[in-house]
Amino acid sequence: MGKVLGEVKKDYGKLKLYINGEFIDSKTDTIGKAYNPAKDEIIAEVPFSAKDEVEEAIQSAQEAFEKWREVPITTRIQYLFALKNRLEEYSETIARIIVQNHGKTIQEARGDMRRTIENVEAAISAAYTLYKGEHLDQVSQEVDETVVREPLGVFGIITPFNFPTMVPFWFLPYAIVLGNTVVVKPSEITPVPMDFIIRIFDEIKLPRGVVNVVHGAKDVVDEFLTNKLVQGVTFVGSTRVGKYIYENAGKNGKKAIVQAGAKNFVVVMPDADLNKAIPSIVSAFFGNAGQRCLAAANLVAVGNIYDEVKRKFIEASKQLKIGYGLDESVDMGPVVTKDAKKRIIGYIEKGIEEGAKLLLDGRDVKVPEYPNGYFLGPTVFDEVTPEMVIAKEEIFGPVASIIHVKNLDEAINIINRSNYGNASSIFTTSGYYARKFRREVNTGNIGINIGVAAPMAFFPFGGRKESFFGILHGQIDSVDFFTDKKVVITRW
Repeated sequence: MGKVLGEVKKDYGKLKLYINGEFIDSKTDTIGKAYNPAKDEIIAEVPFSAKDEVEEAIQSAQEAFEKWREVPITTRIQYLFALKNRLEEYSETIARIIVQNHGKTIQEARGDMRRTIENVEAAISAAYTLYKGEHLDQVSQEVDETVVREPLGVFGIITPFNFPTMVPFWFLPYAIVLGNTVVVKPSEITPVPMDFIIRIFDEIKLPRGVVNVVHGAKDVVDEFLTNKLVQGVTFVGSTRVGKYIYENAGKNGKKAIVQAGAKNFVVVMPDADLNKAIPSIVSAFFGNAGQRCLAAANLVAVGNIYDEVKRKFIEASKQLKIGYGLDESVDMGPVVTKDAKKRIIGYIEKGIEEGAKLLLDGRDVKVPEYPNGYFLGPTVFDEVTPEMVIAKEEIFGPVASIIHVKNLDEAINIINRSNYGNASSIFTTSGYYARKFRREVNTGNIGINIGVAAPMAFFPFGGRKESFFGILHGQIDSVDFFTDKKVVITRW
């Protein structure tokens, strides 16, 4: 066992709402539970906000917007500098809370926090460099023309369970530095990290109502989608829910960024350097217990490298240490809930039923120190065909499917037939193969000798087909989402 880090708290109690700069006890009778998935222990109670509480948060954000938009951009940036400094200070604490509430390893949680902070940095940069007008003198006789960006108002931010700090920060810092206000709905499964972060906003004395937090599920989302004061919503999660949000945002005249589900492919060419590739590939499949939208799902081995790839992939996967993520020697933690474990096991059973060959079975993995945890080990299927359910549907767990193809054209064809278009990667030492793959594969994020093609904060988070709905993507693209351009034409 490696160094085992302590938990920040055993019990975080009943979470509060944060409305108009105050922590409020919800009046709701509907209370959910947040768990530590490594121990099957309740660590917090989650109030599912009443309709009038969500309306109050939105109204608070609207009233704050009228003042916040008038605050000089240089002053708004200073709040983000203060936020960045506090996040750096509390980064390790928040990472431990993420492990405790989500189940990922401490290293993965530290990465979650690093990307969270990088998005604050990118928002500061965007405010300095992108929040500017475009001015043309003398477009006609004595006529000048200018384009200025203006904030729009209140936005709802709907976040997923798997990255409880990073994903809300794909949007939140950009929205507020550009002059908007927000109401955040954390995942009802992993709300505890955001509960800690909202106290940082209180510490830096961000003006009341600029950032508000409510808890809940579909009722809160529906209020975002129908409330006339809300200008738009952002969402990261499943395709099923994403479609619902995108359709209803459109019906109600609201803007939407919807990053949705995935079924990602990793292609290994015969010329790949497997000594370098295999560690990256194993991490791509089983990092975060497969619970990320950039997780690899289908391993496509091309030509005669198939047997060697399969052997080395299985050997490396067997070496992963499963356990509680606060043990720094652990490579993979539990999945997030009992229901998630049950659903993933259902897919494993479906793969067996479909005739795929189960080479590595993670269903019976045991972690003696934590016998009640929601643990699954790496699971690997061979002899998988593209038509099988396990090759087509998003499993969102530590399950890999190996597909053998003759050549790169066949691999690209399989990828492009998928309903999803989030990410795909190729491992090769050939510039020709890499360029062909990059140009012909229809996914929004491409990895060349990179297992997880995760864009930095100052790049948009790509996605195509049923992995994305909208025009603008998360991260830096949201600068255009949270502002609109006004054209001013003058004659003097």
